[in-house]
Amino acid sequence: MPYFKSRDVAAIAIGAALWGVLNSVFSPMVFNLTGLPILCDLIGFTILTVTAWWIRKLGALTAVGLIATTVNFAINPAAIIFLGFTAASIVFDATSKLAGYEKTFAKPKSTMAVAVAASVVSAAVAGFIIGSFFMPAAALISWGGVMGWAGLHAAGGLIGGILGGALVNMLVSRKAVANAIN
Repeated sequence: MPYFKSRDVAAIAIGAALWGVLNSVFSPMVFNLTGLPILCDLIGFTILTVTAWWIRKLGALTAVGLIATTVNFAINPAAIIFLGFTAASIVFDATSKLAGYEKTFAKPKSTMAVAVAASVVSAAVAGFIIGSFFMPAAALISWGGVMGWAGLHAAGGLIGGILGGALVNMLVSRKAVANAIN
């Protein structure tokens, strides 16, 4: 029996495509207008949270991140900063597995707590990687260096975690996705 069922593969593909396309199209616009790297985190961690709830298997979020990276590069080959989000998806995958899927998604409060914590930590990792390897020093100075850049991403992760956790809780409470798991 395969590890990922066809439903899992479909969810991975949908989440990855959605993340890759939305990030490639809208995040540069928001960044150019505001100078803040928040939309890319909001999109990514909302999608990762919903995918973690839907699939509940180690490796699924890593697959979403790898495919989203491929989609992102296909649309915008110069956007190498997305590699920070590739790493963040691996961190999110490991964090959600360590938190325990059944425990995490058993109650709305635990869903929100884990979604927010995993998103903030993963986004900070993305920001640290992006700031360390891909950002020009002049751009980092105005935001407090690499740690300031990681903090900005963590703020975006906070928003993405809140949105992702709220979305999962709304889907569960309204039974909108009957038999999503299994």
